[in-house]
Amino acid sequence: MAHLTNPGPFHPSIPRPLHNPASAPAPAAAQPQVHDHGAAPANHNHDHLTSTTQLRTATPGASQALMKSPSATHALIRGDRTAGMLTMSDDHVMMNQILATHAPDGRDVDVRPLLYLVEDILNRATKHVNFIIKGTQVQIEMEEKAQQANYIAMLEALTFTIDRIACELSYKALRGSDPHTTTTAIFSFLSSYAWDAKLVLSLSAFALNYGEFWLLAQIYSTNQLAKSMAILKQLPSLLEHTAPLKPRFNALNTLIRTMMDVTRCVVEFKDLPSMYISPDAPALASAMTLIPTAVYWTIRSMVACATQISSLTSMGHEYGVLATESWELSTLAHKLQNIHEHLRKQLNLCYQHIEEKKDVDTFHMLLKLFDPNVAHIDNMKHLKALIYAGDDKLPLLDGATRRKVGLEVLRRRNVLLLISSLEFSGDELAILEQIYSDTRMHEAGMQSHYEVVWIPVVEHSGVPLSEETRTRFEALRSSMPWYSVEDPLLIEKPVLRFIKEIWHFRTKPILVVLDPRGKVLSQNAIHMMWIWGSAAFPFTSYEEEKLWSKETWQLNQLIDGIDPLILDWIKDGKYIFLYGGDDIEWISKFVASARTVASAFGIPLEMVYVGKSNKREQVKKVAAIIKERKLSHCWEDPAMVWFFWTRLESMMFSKIQLGRADDLDPIVQGIKKLLSYGREGGWAVLSEGSNILVNGHSTTVLPTLVDYVKWRGNVAEKGFNLSFIEYHDQLHNVAHPCCRFEFLATTKAPESIRCPECHRVMEKHTAFVCCHDEQAIPDSLFAS
Repeated sequence: MAHLTNPGPFHPSIPRPLHNPASAPAPAAAQPQVHDHGAAPANHNHDHLTSTTQLRTATPGASQALMKSPSATHALIRGDRTAGMLTMSDDHVMMNQILATHAPDGRDVDVRPLLYLVEDILNRATKHVNFIIKGTQVQIEMEEKAQQANYIAMLEALTFTIDRIACELSYKALRGSDPHTTTTAIFSFLSSYAWDAKLVLSLSAFALNYGEFWLLAQIYSTNQLAKSMAILKQLPSLLEHTAPLKPRFNALNTLIRTMMDVTRCVVEFKDLPSMYISPDAPALASAMTLIPTAVYWTIRSMVACATQISSLTSMGHEYGVLATESWELSTLAHKLQNIHEHLRKQLNLCYQHIEEKKDVDTFHMLLKLFDPNVAHIDNMKHLKALIYAGDDKLPLLDGATRRKVGLEVLRRRNVLLLISSLEFSGDELAILEQIYSDTRMHEAGMQSHYEVVWIPVVEHSGVPLSEETRTRFEALRSSMPWYSVEDPLLIEKPVLRFIKEIWHFRTKPILVVLDPRGKVLSQNAIHMMWIWGSAAFPFTSYEEEKLWSKETWQLNQLIDGIDPLILDWIKDGKYIFLYGGDDIEWISKFVASARTVASAFGIPLEMVYVGKSNKREQVKKVAAIIKERKLSHCWEDPAMVWFFWTRLESMMFSKIQLGRADDLDPIVQGIKKLLSYGREGGWAVLSEGSNILVNGHSTTVLPTLVDYVKWRGNVAEKGFNLSFIEYHDQLHNVAHPCCRFEFLATTKAPESIRCPECHRVMEKHTAFVCCHDEQAIPDSLFAS
């Protein structure tokens, strides 16, 4: 391909540099057709070419100037260049000339492989640091492309064009021609090519010359042929004065790297997928108006670089130390850097636009994929769409073996997607782990029924996670015995959108259940998991209805397996007080009064403090005091307290989701009261065995115990249970302690709800409640 060697079959026998297009523009028809590999363009544009021999001998004025006075020739070159800059100071006029040469014929040239070659040459020549990073990738690309017939044919077809431009650069550089005239001539010759092809072909021609220059410089001391050629080019003399020439070559390298940056950027615009971005998109439209200017100044910079190299070899190192020449290169580099910065900004906006379009397409694909009316063979499409579709990595971590695994382990299995943020409550995680472990250990065959996969919801924008976020993620993942997504960044933005908009994830964990074919059985089975654990499998609404049909308003339903000691009391038929609150004075009076009543009537009574649904720190302090004073049994483990109230909330939400929150349902009424009492004041539930007798507020339960002398006379006739209930109901009818509920923004609140005490429809209020326990919630926030 080198222009100093004999031309191949696609070269004219007498290659000539291009004339000024203003006097003789090169016709578009003279361009070699990329796809017509059999036609030899030997006779094209002979009237616009001079031979390489003429380049050396037919310009006596320039040659004599070089021999007689290098400094005079330097002045000539600098004067011509300055004159060109001044006469073309009007960018508008200049660009109109360039645009007038642009007449693309629609040919599609894949310039990427050629650009890889050019980058390889220029990176090695300039010793650019990026080559160290990209070299392996470029080498692989080139080796793969080199095996492709169409790639070889493309290079053969373009060799002619590249050689002609290389000759033009060398010839005009030696003559000291006006750089704008030379640049315009190149544009005229490349008129039928697209902007990206013009740029890559020109850069290829420059790389051919520049690479040859440095190749000789690197091997002239060890290769006799190279040594002789290097002497002709005065390279030994130049290399002996490298110190004074360093600023010159630094300026050259900086400009060449900037030329490559602009070229890559222009090619990237060409490669943008048209299905996701149209030419009228603002970012792309803005870039398209700038690309002709970018291409012009990049090729203009190539002309300047070629002139500098030719001047060094023809006039010696004395010319190279002149500061004005380095200044010109730096000025061009600064101009190109500004152009590149603007193009890169627009390119980033284009990528953002494309990403948004892709995200929309992915979101709609997820909607179609999870359409309940569409049947699938298995669940692999669904899992790949949610987690990771590629085959180049293992996206899951097995919590049991701590090894990375593929999605195949979930094929045709029931999959429970545990979706949460990194703000995962330790209590929630501990209870889930217990349920999961108990299932695996005690329920034969259950482990084959379903698998749990944790999908972390972490907002990201294609940037690496912070060290803090990564550490928190890994700490959570390490504590999970089930499968986890190996990296939060695998979960793409459209998937996060789908999880939030369709599955209604906010901040609290949800449990989405997929059957072996990927069909969604439940958008959130977390409530079923809290209430019944794995007994709710396969976590369908039908199964939920069936389980509720077996439940009654009893103490064993409230306790379930939280505290085995209470279950023993139930079996023994003892009277049991579950109570809560954070007022230690009320608790002390309540416990003392309860023991007095139990003693007076000779009933076996046990009591357990289960705290309240908020004010966690205060509950811990109260529990410590109860234990210290030995007032009663209490739950010291905060996870037990949390799970008790969470199960109650889950029961409420389960009933609401099923549309079974009937005000006549004793379970619903009992849950409403407890949830309301658990927010404010003290409360107590009295049962005989599992049979609940009273579910009351502190304002009615304590007076009933204190005033036992007023109703003890009825015990002989009506019994203890009925006498206690009737007196409590009398006080309740007078006190009417109305209720209050809070529905977090993370859950769906019902349209209306009745007070379980007065049975009126409750008013809706917006409440901002601090998560800390130090301050009580104002009474003004109560709804009645």
